[in-house]
Amino acid sequence: MRRAWPPICTTAFHTSLQEMTARLGIGVIGFGWMGQTHARSYRVLPTRFDTAFTPEVVMVADTDQARLDHAESRFGVDRVTTDWRRLVSDPAVDVVDIAAPTARHREIAEVAASLGKPVFCEKPVGIDPAATAAIEKAARKAGVVTGAGFNYRWAPLVQHTRGLIDTGRLGDLTHYRGRFFSMYGSDRMGTLSWRYLESEAGYGVLTDLMSHAIDMAHYLGGPIRRLVATRNTFVTERPLPRPDTESHYQRGRPEDPTGEVTNEDYIGALVEFESGARGTLEADRSMVGPQSQMAFEVNGTKGAASWDHEKLNQLRLYLADRKAPSGYKELLSGDEYPHHGAFVPGGGNSIGFDDLKTIEAYEFLTSVVDDRRFRPDFGDALAVASVADTMVRSWDSERWEDVRDLHTP
Repeated sequence: MRRAWPPICTTAFHTSLQEMTARLGIGVIGFGWMGQTHARSYRVLPTRFDTAFTPEVVMVADTDQARLDHAESRFGVDRVTTDWRRLVSDPAVDVVDIAAPTARHREIAEVAASLGKPVFCEKPVGIDPAATAAIEKAARKAGVVTGAGFNYRWAPLVQHTRGLIDTGRLGDLTHYRGRFFSMYGSDRMGTLSWRYLESEAGYGVLTDLMSHAIDMAHYLGGPIRRLVATRNTFVTERPLPRPDTESHYQRGRPEDPTGEVTNEDYIGALVEFESGARGTLEADRSMVGPQSQMAFEVNGTKGAASWDHEKLNQLRLYLADRKAPSGYKELLSGDEYPHHGAFVPGGGNSIGFDDLKTIEAYEFLTSVVDDRRFRPDFGDALAVASVADTMVRSWDSERWEDVRDLHTP
């Protein structure tokens, strides 16, 4: 069900956007790999897109001094702080970008929204479905533009697939298979980073990887009506990280002490869409083979398409046409597809992950300046959380469960 939303920006804040110079001040909270990726996207954006604004990262907040030093020395950020509240309340910060660990998202997002500032937050937005619902409600009440980091939507060939569905080229959808398989947890000596701890990350692969698979299923297949799910943790203990070199990709030693992994490595689900289509969703961080296989296959009565992030610039497409030879054909991404030409001309010239984040930043900031809803926003993140909540109920009950809308008035 589509919900009516209130006007996005407060009048005062929208007026300030109209009156400000071309500079749009961004404050980034959390300056690990993803925060740095966001910062690069803001720097590159004006060189890729013709806009009436120029984003500038004016402040960075992180609890790690080495990361703050990196922001100053490598990114040229003049102002850094270990206190995210100073960043959020600073008048030079027009937009708050949250790339901190998931457990800290709720408080930051709620404070930023209460100050009338647009908020972009990396998925899954809340550490659990209840937190996502609270964040969405606070932002909706404040009437601010929000954005969620489901960046795989922005691949040009994914956008093209959505266009094929919207125009009926694939017919009525009948089947959907979505997955996100990664090897980052396959090394049993990989250290016990925050991602493996329920207290820091919430659920494991459910929020880290499955959230992307659910969002893509919603984007292409529409709402999910009911499902049955299962989970497993394949690596139950990991070496404790060394304090001086803590990293998500740090590798421990056999003699290192270990700690318990407190969230799941794998989830699989059978799903039924509201349209009547049937499908499967899977996510795993510990399997050997796929390295970053965020992928889908979608089938309709007139055609089919499949895409894999590991082959970001390729799409397998089948369109039923009795006059043409039967079978799939491979499309190569190029400047005829959405946003690709902003990075490289012609066809067959590849773009990459960082480019998807730049497209995402462009679309989000354009929505902020134009005072319109951005998609995917916190409402879309809540729709993902509603499905995630159903997966949890299903793996506990070991039966089919209906998806419950966690949206609150």
